[in-house]
Amino acid sequence: MAKLESVEVNHPAGEPNRADEAGMPKSEVDTFGGKIHVFWDPNAQVTALGPLTFFIEFLKTSGLWEQWVSDCPLEYKSRNLPKKEEILATVLLSVLAGHKRYAHITALRGDSVMPRLPGVEQLRSEDCVRRAFTHASEEQLTTWMDLHLDASFAPLLAEPWILDVDATVNPLYCH
Repeated sequence: MAKLESVEVNHPAGEPNRADEAGMPKSEVDTFGGKIHVFWDPNAQVTALGPLTFFIEFLKTSGLWEQWVSDCPLEYKSRNLPKKEEILATVLLSVLAGHKRYAHITALRGDSVMPRLPGVEQLRSEDCVRRAFTHASEEQLTTWMDLHLDASFAPLLAEPWILDVDATVNPLYCH
């Protein structure tokens, strides 16, 4: 019987164990503001804003953010107005944080990490965001958003797919 001298491993068993000195799992995430180190504490409270760094990395890697910003029809006539990127970053982060009103944008403005994720200097106030869209053409804005929404899911429609419905509800007959 022949003796095996070396074994070639084609598929390593899992991902490497990435942890800091205290044994806490960590990830390195590439954002527009540079690399951010995310540490996972299994005993900490869950935060809704934690996964934002990973979504921003997706936007950067895919090029969707740059295309969305460059296609945006917002136009300014004064140099004193905020950058288009700051307005759109404020709106994006506010929506991703679950905000439903302009007034909720204020909750993000005190955060020092949030503006760095999409690579802007600062997030803007709710009044600034509201004014930015006041004079914009509704038709142009709708066309812009429709174009980017279609681009995000249209390729999926070319593939065969299955709608998996959760049927864990037990129907009770005669009750």
